[in-house]
Amino acid sequence: MHTRRQMLAFTGAATLLPHALHAQPMPDQLVLLGTGGGPTPKALRAAPAMALMIGGQLHIIDAGNGVARQAALAGLPLKNLAHVWITHLHNDHVADAFTLPWLAWSGALTTPVTVHGPKGMKQMARDWLRFARVDIETRMADEGRPDLRKMISVAEVQPGVQLEAGGLKVTAARVEHPPLVDSFAYRFDWAGKSVVWSGDTRPCQALINLARGADFLVQEVMYLPAMERLIASESNAPTLRAHLLASHTLAEQAGEIAAAAGVKTLVLSHFVPGGDASVTDDMWQTAAAKAFDGRIIVGRDLLRLML
Repeated sequence: MHTRRQMLAFTGAATLLPHALHAQPMPDQLVLLGTGGGPTPKALRAAPAMALMIGGQLHIIDAGNGVARQAALAGLPLKNLAHVWITHLHNDHVADAFTLPWLAWSGALTTPVTVHGPKGMKQMARDWLRFARVDIETRMADEGRPDLRKMISVAEVQPGVQLEAGGLKVTAARVEHPPLVDSFAYRFDWAGKSVVWSGDTRPCQALINLARGADFLVQEVMYLPAMERLIASESNAPTLRAHLLASHTLAEQAGEIAAAAGVKTLVLSHFVPGGDASVTDDMWQTAAAKAFDGRIIVGRDLLRLML
């Protein structure tokens, strides 16, 4: 039998333990929040997004629809959101760029967030904040929340170093994703670690240069035979096929990029098609391994890699 004092001690410990655990900073990690490619919602994969926890700060790279829920499913603390990095303005990458901090602010976020992205992001922010005005002002008055409009800032990206603070350096390179001229890949370097997110791009030297020697290259990929089947019935099939081949990367080409850049690990993501279960992990891996003999990881939603 336990004494009343012992029971109170146990109760206190049980109450304090979760808070004590939560107080510990999350280790550095990479989480693939969504690995589907293209704007059409898919049952098998969420829209494209990646999370990096670096020194206790949460960075989200691309913000496809539903990214906030994917972060919650991954157990990532949205109150730690500090930066959102948008590669280009196609809707599968930018749909929730501002909805993400809005929903985080509806919870526990009280600190500033910078949204980085191509030219046009500042105008998008102004338009979006007008859209969200009623909710923001209502929650400020009714719930005592800080003014979200003063917490969000926007930085429009040009090639080069975007951020250098606290031992973290983020570098952008303009990649080739026609017809969009402003489309970027990002590299994160800190504490001897490096992660590159390709964004949407066809194979190009700028991406190879950016990814040189990186620990991880997270690369968009297409599987041509399945893609051909997917678009065959579309009325605009010839035009769509030409666009996909001119502005994206085949799985075999992803291996070539990784080999040319000398990366340690190639992570496949942004799968096209992303809703075809007949394309197995082995098929993706085999295609990429034709040119790359390093480590290959076939991504899936909520895949977590400790860094």
